[in-house]
Amino acid sequence: MAKLVVLYKTPADPAAFDAHYAATHIPLARKIPGLTRYEISTGPVATPQGPSPYHLAAVLSFDSFDALRAGLGSPEGRAAAEDVGNFAQAGADLLLFDTKDV
Repeated sequence: MAKLVVLYKTPADPAAFDAHYAATHIPLARKIPGLTRYEISTGPVATPQGPSPYHLAAVLSFDSFDALRAGLGSPEGRAAAEDVGNFAQAGADLLLFDTKDV
């Protein structure tokens, strides 16, 4: 299994971010080929020490790293990536990796 973790930094207008994310970005991202699971954080994104610089965390799962790369490279993946600039002006950190059960 492979994961894409997106950590969205806290925006100047969290309500506008949330509205766009829910109404526009989630529907775009759910169309990415190969996507098997899509999870987002609820409530504050914290660290063990307290608040973090992140507003929202998203975890997208794929069957393999190849499926993840193919999904992101697809027209649907590119559309979702291009949409990030429409609502995440504070920026986002992306992490891509394979996983295994231990």
